[in-house]
Amino acid sequence: MTAPTTSSLAPASTELQLGPRIRTLRQARGYTLRELAARAGVTESFLSQVEREVTSPSIASVQRIARALDLAIAELFVEEAPLGRVVRREERRRIAYPGLGAVDEFLTSGLDGRLQVILSTIEPGGGTGDEPYAHDSDEEVVIVLEGRLELWVGDERHVLEAGDSVTYSSRLKHGNRNIGETTAFVLFCLTPPSF
Repeated sequence: MTAPTTSSLAPASTELQLGPRIRTLRQARGYTLRELAARAGVTESFLSQVEREVTSPSIASVQRIARALDLAIAELFVEEAPLGRVVRREERRRIAYPGLGAVDEFLTSGLDGRLQVILSTIEPGGGTGDEPYAHDSDEEVVIVLEGRLELWVGDERHVLEAGDSVTYSSRLKHGNRNIGETTAFVLFCLTPPSF
């Protein structure tokens, strides 16, 4: 058996650092150092040293800190989903409808949330087409950012200018058309996601 080399003893790049993880969890829960230390039954200076990785806590201390955060020890090492899901402009999912003169850009990620936001760019005369459609969202809000949009919901017809908005049930047949002379930029916000 060969002795381990220095490089094989180095922590794996995926190894979670306990101190910074505790700090992140503490801050996410809105606790000060003093508050969490009191809840865990440790001193504030000890907790600060743990967070800065100046000292290594015992398993019993880690357990007390975890319990103070309402977690089990193993849960300290589970990466939480980020509180904010960022969709970078260049990473937006885009759907182009060349025959309809429209492009949809999805500003929210996936269908697992409770809200879906789509930025539609609609050329003059473009829109959803002549046939109205419905989908399974409970509610939809349309906000015209720039341009002019004709929107129909059921038998109702609305002409919306920049700054106007309308709310309706997505389960009703609806559609739209840019009746202006310039490109329209329109936000569609749906809950829950269904598009």
